[in-house]
Amino acid sequence: MSYDIPRWQKILIVILTVLSLIYSIPNLFQKDPAIRVSGQNGTVIEAATEEKVKLALERDKFAIKRLERTEGRITARLVAADQQQAAREAVARELGDNYVVSLDLAPTVPSWLTAIRAKPMTLGLDLQGGVHFLAEIDASEVRKQNVERYLSDLRTTLKDRKLSARVAESPQGISMTFKTDEDRNRAFGELTVNFLGLKLTEIPPTDAGFPIVAEIRPEEQAAAMTRAIDQNLSTLRNRLNSIGLTEPVIQRQGASRIAIDLPGVQDVEQAKRSIGSTATLEYRQVHRTVQGFEAKNSGQVPAGYRLYENPDGSMYLLNRRPIATGEQLINATSQISEDGTPAVSVTLDDIGAKKMFAFTQDNVGQPMAVLFVESIAKWREKPDGTRELVFEKRERVINSARVKEPFGKTFQTTGLGSMQEATDLAMNLRAGSFSAPIAIVEERVIGPSLGASNIRAGVMAVTFSFVFVMIFFVVYYKMFGIVTNLALLLNMLLVIAIMGFLGATLTLPGLAGLALTIGMSVDANVLINERIREELRAGSSPLASIQAGYEKATGTIWDANITALLAGLAMSFFGSGPIKGFAVALCVGIITSMYTAVSASHGFASLIYSGRRKINKLAI
Repeated sequence: MSYDIPRWQKILIVILTVLSLIYSIPNLFQKDPAIRVSGQNGTVIEAATEEKVKLALERDKFAIKRLERTEGRITARLVAADQQQAAREAVARELGDNYVVSLDLAPTVPSWLTAIRAKPMTLGLDLQGGVHFLAEIDASEVRKQNVERYLSDLRTTLKDRKLSARVAESPQGISMTFKTDEDRNRAFGELTVNFLGLKLTEIPPTDAGFPIVAEIRPEEQAAAMTRAIDQNLSTLRNRLNSIGLTEPVIQRQGASRIAIDLPGVQDVEQAKRSIGSTATLEYRQVHRTVQGFEAKNSGQVPAGYRLYENPDGSMYLLNRRPIATGEQLINATSQISEDGTPAVSVTLDDIGAKKMFAFTQDNVGQPMAVLFVESIAKWREKPDGTRELVFEKRERVINSARVKEPFGKTFQTTGLGSMQEATDLAMNLRAGSFSAPIAIVEERVIGPSLGASNIRAGVMAVTFSFVFVMIFFVVYYKMFGIVTNLALLLNMLLVIAIMGFLGATLTLPGLAGLALTIGMSVDANVLINERIREELRAGSSPLASIQAGYEKATGTIWDANITALLAGLAMSFFGSGPIKGFAVALCVGIITSMYTAVSASHGFASLIYSGRRKINKLAI
């Protein structure tokens, strides 16, 4: 009998081998340490800007590979990574405040490879170096927002049902006091159906009337926290993208925390400002007749208004209901105003623009204030000696002026303390506000040298395991050891190519996952080779033994690998951080090893033995 496999399988092996080689090549090109220059406030990057950057770097004797000016930015590639920070500071001094100078890692992959989406694997924080933050969301603020939402919804519902009640916040949640027991009974039935997130309880009547206490259910509060975290995750991604931080890893951790990994980042302070800042703006009406000092001295604040006192002693009496807030901003840019002070040019969405135009049209000549709102995180000592994280809300009026003429969609806000404050505020407004304040509770920096050490150790572990296995197979299985080694090589190339093409992040646990997939691929090939030996011992011919060995081992290999794959997928979906990095590499490795162990090694064996009708002995 002759032994062969279908032609399409041979063609597929050739195609996959060529593609895996091409898509693995980008991993040979290391990124260059670089600084990136971009304009802000409408500043255009010109040839003169590039010349200034070059002069600043040459004056301080920084070794430059080359300068590139593309897509409105300049990239200066440096020779040494330890010169990045000093080079950034030198260029920033030279260019001034109208430019953003940030650290970068510039790719060196040839354009013909990037044109076909061939790119290197993304290295994780533990391999590339960078910074890790752990941020915590203010759970009390989430609960407060949830209570305020229910207060508003309950008042609206009771009003629509023509039920008169006093609705207020209580220690248990929300209290509703009705004038008659009949009204209370009717309200209880209506609210039970329409507010499933509330646990309603009737309590004995008091002098004030007939109360119902509404308590927010734990599952509803958990859902509110999930919504807050999801919005904050989106806002964080927008903020980090806006300052050019590439490939951040942002994941939920626990009930109220977010883990943020920024591989390759060395400018830690800029990242912290982007992550931790909760500043936003609110535009409010100033009381027309009563001054802030008057309300302070008399102790009487008009209904619907609140007294704000700035650190400098100035006082403002502002309407509790804002005209527009940071949530209605769609664009914001920092700039210098006509009087030479830092400012933010604001663009509102359609709803905010209509509200602003309606207010300014009706209040020409009347004052309007800009309220600057931010939350500051602090650690507070508890009576038992432990510390807890608390958030302090700070509000100050940064500007109050009379409306000269109606305006709506676009206008300018002044009164900021510095250009840096205006720049940071504009960036945060563009990215969106947090649904609840967050604070950085843990910070860990991993230097590039440690990342390089991890890479060397990980690559060495994978290489030694790979070489040892190859030697063992050649010694123990002879010719079929060579077949197995070819399948293992193709397996590694496929894993690297697929992870690079998908943009998967390779972490140190991921390297462990790769080493494990080598072992699993070895196990599959051992099964095949031992099956072939069994067939030979049973008296089958060499070619029939090869065919039977692959056919009988395939089912066992698929069962074992699919079981492991399901475990890897579970870790990938539900795990985070190191667990997820390990699981991704493991899943990709299992999928490729199933193909290379069964189909590819079968194809390599076919190339050796096909067309030969008689073989007296197999080298196995």
